[in-house]
Amino acid sequence: MSTYTEVKKVTTHTLQKMKADGVKIAMITAYDFSFAKIFDHAGIDLILVGDSASNVMAGHETTLPITLDQMIYHAASVVRAVNRSFVVVDLPFGTYQSNSDIALASAIRIMKETGAHAIKLEGGEEVIESIKRIVGAGIPVMGHLGLTPQSIYKFGTYAVRANNNEEAAKLKTDIKLIEAAGCFAVVLEKIPATLAKEVSLMIQIPTIGIGAGNDCDGQVLVMHDLLGINTEFNPRFVRKYANLNEQITTAVQQYIVDVKRKDFPNLNESY
Repeated sequence: MSTYTEVKKVTTHTLQKMKADGVKIAMITAYDFSFAKIFDHAGIDLILVGDSASNVMAGHETTLPITLDQMIYHAASVVRAVNRSFVVVDLPFGTYQSNSDIALASAIRIMKETGAHAIKLEGGEEVIESIKRIVGAGIPVMGHLGLTPQSIYKFGTYAVRANNNEEAAKLKTDIKLIEAAGCFAVVLEKIPATLAKEVSLMIQIPTIGIGAGNDCDGQVLVMHDLLGINTEFNPRFVRKYANLNEQITTAVQQYIVDVKRKDFPNLNESY
């Protein structure tokens, strides 16, 4: 079975075929040129320019403060690095919830000013008109259900969502609605694995899980979590594939020592 590593450019069509063929989709966040270039070269399928930049790049407590201009800056930096990967950009809080005209204008700005391939927004029935307007303009839309961080003050907690019958029923309704509205994929965040499996089988579009079990059609992690840069955030759904925090700390400390003892630069490193 093909793993799709030979695909020169990932598209929405590629992702649909991967789901149909049972090939898992690998997605990671990126916010700058240098890391995006590494991820693209490594063969990642999807890069998400997440509004998590508000947390990991700017140090805010939530994703709410980041602006459309700031998201455009990060996304344009990422797109300039990418050859193969499909780049999705989060619409930040306040740029699509109020009405579909603003949502469409926001999505158009991202596509025109960054060169990205799609946008992502959170919510189901509440934002369905925005999804329809954006898709109607020819812009691919990725949905996001379950724990939706832009609504954190409404939830009051980052706990697992849809773990009761009422929320699970709403999620099932919402996922069918956003599929019918034209979304090409949907992120499922922090929902029970059994529910994620059920809804993944209910729809034709790929599901991308984060804290939603192994039966989604793909997985996404924030790069700072996957690479062990962020040491304060350790939820059970994160697997750290490196410990860059420790490695970077060691490297910088050695640099400080070498400078202090006049070992750097040496003769070979001088002109």
